[in-house]
Amino acid sequence: MSALATLTPLNQYKPHWGTRGQIAPFLPMNRQEMLELEWDECDIILVTGDAYLDHPSFGMALVGRLLEAQGFRVGIIAQPRPDSAVDFAALGRPRLFFGVTAGNMDSMINHYTADKKPRSDDAYTAGGLAGKRPDRAVTIYSQRCREAYPGVQIMIGGIEASLRRIAQYDYWSDKVRQSALVYAKADILLFGNAERALVEVAQRASMGERLRDMHDIRGTAFLAPAGWLPDPGWQLEDSSSVDTPGRVEPHGDPYAMEAEKSGAASSGSACATAPADAPKPIRLVSKAERLAARLEARMKTVVRLPAYEQVANDPVLYAHASRVLHLESNPGNARALVQRHGEREVWINPPPIPLSTAEMDHIYGLRYARNPHPSYGSVHIPAWEMIRFSINIMRGCFGGCTFCSITEHEGRIIQSRSEASILNEIEEIRDKTKGFKGHITDLGGPTANMYRLACKDPKIESSCRRLSCVYPGICENLNTDHTPLVQLYRKARAIPGVKKISIGSGLRYDIAVRSPEYIKELVTHHVSGYLKIAPEHTEENVLSKMMKPGVDAFERFRELFDRFSKQAGKQQYLIPYFIAAHPGTADEDMLNLAIWLKKNNFRPDQVQAFTPTPMAMATTMWHTRRNPLRKVGRNSEIVDNVRDAYRRKLHKAFLRYHDPKHWPILREALVQMGRPDLIGGAAHCLVPHPTAAERAQQAPRGNARGGGGPGTAAPRPPKPAKQPILRGKARGR
Repeated sequence: MSALATLTPLNQYKPHWGTRGQIAPFLPMNRQEMLELEWDECDIILVTGDAYLDHPSFGMALVGRLLEAQGFRVGIIAQPRPDSAVDFAALGRPRLFFGVTAGNMDSMINHYTADKKPRSDDAYTAGGLAGKRPDRAVTIYSQRCREAYPGVQIMIGGIEASLRRIAQYDYWSDKVRQSALVYAKADILLFGNAERALVEVAQRASMGERLRDMHDIRGTAFLAPAGWLPDPGWQLEDSSSVDTPGRVEPHGDPYAMEAEKSGAASSGSACATAPADAPKPIRLVSKAERLAARLEARMKTVVRLPAYEQVANDPVLYAHASRVLHLESNPGNARALVQRHGEREVWINPPPIPLSTAEMDHIYGLRYARNPHPSYGSVHIPAWEMIRFSINIMRGCFGGCTFCSITEHEGRIIQSRSEASILNEIEEIRDKTKGFKGHITDLGGPTANMYRLACKDPKIESSCRRLSCVYPGICENLNTDHTPLVQLYRKARAIPGVKKISIGSGLRYDIAVRSPEYIKELVTHHVSGYLKIAPEHTEENVLSKMMKPGVDAFERFRELFDRFSKQAGKQQYLIPYFIAAHPGTADEDMLNLAIWLKKNNFRPDQVQAFTPTPMAMATTMWHTRRNPLRKVGRNSEIVDNVRDAYRRKLHKAFLRYHDPKHWPILREALVQMGRPDLIGGAAHCLVPHPTAAERAQQAPRGNARGGGGPGTAAPRPPKPAKQPILRGKARGR
């Protein structure tokens, strides 16, 4: 029986008895609010690192309201003080469990820049103040929950726990850390968009089942004794059979079973020796039966990854484990994974089945106050100001960019709301949100233009093992028709009281060029002077490590953008975003990007440096110097990493070639790279010659570059003045 056949839709569970349909103005944050609701206890208490904003763009509000709709009494503890258990006892002991999350952002990314410097603000905190949540918030909050109430059940989730469900490289400590389950000592971990798993966990917990005993829920991970299997019918398969490190073998049919192959071979041998006149019983087995048998066997197979102790000490095995994890990420064919951590196993069930449109409509149509909790008064919360007039129309991303966590967290299958649900939310914003003046600031999600895009054939989708639907080219099975999105834009603009709708989400331009009508609609009605777009780089060497399209796709989009802007009588501009210091980037690549920027008159203002985030493929490249997009072996491709402070500074300087403060380092680099012709006053030059005053102020530098950054094998020796940074000369354009 397929997983889909056993699903209970989110809105068809029998409601729990707790609230009997009561809807709280806000989920309670203190005992007084509980008393006003006539509650003596909470069934579930959610602990979050964000301020409590009762809006569906904020995870705790969304899951809290979903649990409330299931009949549970839900409380919120927002940004508790981490140095004491006092705040964690504010609502009493939950009857069922604590649900712990770091918030909408990973706490380490929230706290530190790509150069590991502390950030000075936090968009998810009242007043924008930094420091309201601890480092590694999921672990700290879980520990404080147990201090407050020993023996209480704890469920962890959200993006921080989701991306740390397996042994993962941690950029901030420069080492491989164990699963978040081990550090938090949680009973269960929910990963990805976890509404389906959350509701099932809550319903089963209400019937007396312990969280640590819930082993069969998709989208969950848990700790088990070494060697544990759910029942004798399960098969354990080594990860080397999925992707053997070192050997290059083609992927077989993911549904083909070795037992079936060997059985066929033995049958053939037996037939060869049987008498010619012997009766041959024939049983006709339909294709559907064969497929069902294969699927059932696959659903009872768990893939063993190399143990934590192995991946922590062997870069090749780490890269191999990362590759296997991503290959086993399609909900239609993914198998369970298990990884030994000491004497215990981290068991990771297959990803959750994506929500249907009706289920998406259900969770976004719940009763949200659409405002910050009253306890914040009039204090400014930056994240609220950014999203208060925006609407999520979909989730997921099939782009698979190696540096991005969206795919790892939300999955590759697009989940879209219905047109009616989205239009209804626009009307709610118009009628209920204070300060609305007719401007909807976004209709989007992880991307602006993947609404209702999907594989043309569900069977192909369920068996696919590609890491991206659009790289190295757009899959022929992908539907790229933007007509539903164009129709949505037109109906949204026609709603009385709506004066303007801007698109603030990032645009996937390589798909957009397949639909010129969409680009015309976007440019004519939904661009407020500037449109953000992310080519990330121009050089194929780097783009191949990012799994991003070539710059020619950007050029085609820009041509259409400019043409339709001119037709609309508007002067509009693209704001391209680029990444510096991404794995696989040579200094020459950054020089060529700078030349391209100068040629096209782009002057990037904000520069993004690569940050290794947990579980991302690019992070694997950063940590191991291997490329997990291909077979991983001892002699496989070595990926260059920009680790030392000097090179990271140089790569960012190339993006900001127009900023005078970067000219000294660029002049030095251009001379060493054999390109002094790019210094001067000619049109093609990147930087001008130093003035007499600058030369007088510039003292001899010697070797002022400093040593390598964390993780560098050894400090670089001083280089002769004329030795180039690169092998060979830079390529001009």
